[in-house]
Amino acid sequence: MPVAAVFGLAVTGRAVVEAFRRRGFDVVAADDVPVPGHAAFASAYGARLVDVATDDGLDGFLDGADVLVPAPGVPPRSRVIARALAAGVPVRSEIDIAHDWEQARPGGARPVLGVTGTDGKTTTTMITAALLRGAGLRAEEVGNTDIPFMAAVDDPDIDAFVVECSSFRLQFTETFRCDAATWLNLAPDHLDWHPDLGHYAAAKERIWAHVRPGDVAVVPHGNETISGAAARSGARPVTFGLGSGDYRVEAGSLVGPRGALCSVSAMWRTMPHDLTNSLAAAALVLETGLVPPSTVEASLAGFAPAHHRIELVGTFAGSRWFDDSKATSPHAALTAIRAFPRLVLIAGGRNKGLDLSEMACEPSRMHAVVAIGDDADLIEQAFRGTCEVRRAGSMRDAVAAAADLAEPGVDVVLSPGCTSFDWYRNYNERGNDYQESVRRHFGEEATR
Repeated sequence: MPVAAVFGLAVTGRAVVEAFRRRGFDVVAADDVPVPGHAAFASAYGARLVDVATDDGLDGFLDGADVLVPAPGVPPRSRVIARALAAGVPVRSEIDIAHDWEQARPGGARPVLGVTGTDGKTTTTMITAALLRGAGLRAEEVGNTDIPFMAAVDDPDIDAFVVECSSFRLQFTETFRCDAATWLNLAPDHLDWHPDLGHYAAAKERIWAHVRPGDVAVVPHGNETISGAAARSGARPVTFGLGSGDYRVEAGSLVGPRGALCSVSAMWRTMPHDLTNSLAAAALVLETGLVPPSTVEASLAGFAPAHHRIELVGTFAGSRWFDDSKATSPHAALTAIRAFPRLVLIAGGRNKGLDLSEMACEPSRMHAVVAIGDDADLIEQAFRGTCEVRRAGSMRDAVAAAADLAEPGVDVVLSPGCTSFDWYRNYNERGNDYQESVRRHFGEEATR
């Protein structure tokens, strides 16, 4: 009986254990931060739980294993991964294992579309799935989402998969491929996980490592790094861009090689990145023939994005307030900044070793900045000389400061450019606290 070692027992790790057990694998599991619930979980699924804190425990964890599947957040420098590679145990991500299982599916594999990039992955994945559903297909968003690919691959009711491919998952792939995949953009990120930008880019490029003739690579027009990677892969390149590319905006519409697809005015939202994400998604589903052009407009008109991605909280005292807590890198925050003519920015948290000065390259848009979190001093340094910067010691104080700085017609945007792991467990918790703080602040004012 094959033996799978699963390292990390959060959402993905638990789904991986369950999937392996359904397939009849013996499973040995471990986590670098053991908690009481791990033992109960392992027992419930017939897995053996091992403490890897010692060398003997680590050797026991890997002894006899046919594969190691680490949680996405486990970096290549991890002693567990290093020991596995030294021992000749293959290290693979969950999307790679799921891909193999799907290829062996009786009756043939279902279509797989992939999305990677520094920013916009989740939204583009969701748009792609919405376009598939709008054409009557049962689609599932998997991978770097709430549902790992391995958790969904045995569902017979799914017609197509859209895989959100983080660099973490792509790093440890040996066979993973998509019928069509897009690499949206590239900017420094996750340099606390990857040793350098080249390593990060090489992981992203693995989305096209195993293409077959006829597979499609959807690339941003004019990006030489990404276009070069696509060319090396041998996939058929298709480009997208705001003003140029095979898929582009022209005369007030999203258009493709065969004509207009959707009026911009009909879309759920029309910020620049909304347009490019939609163009990339349209290319994925149209170039594979999975969706007819006639259904695109209705799908884009009815699309509902995920929370905490430039999400409108409300309009208060003449200013619109937005929650972009998902922006955990300077590049992501800059995307939000460029969507507003004038704004008060709430930024900061725990930096990932990135250059935060990138966020200050649009001085004409900056009305003021409120710096928060462990690395508030780095935010203050980045915007020094650009606009007024105030510091806040809590989200409630940050909202109060932003309200004091804002003026009618000036938007207020939480787009931190940093992770949430100083004050919060995740970006969802940060965004929820921000929204609650905004409503509490203006609710209290309204009663005075």
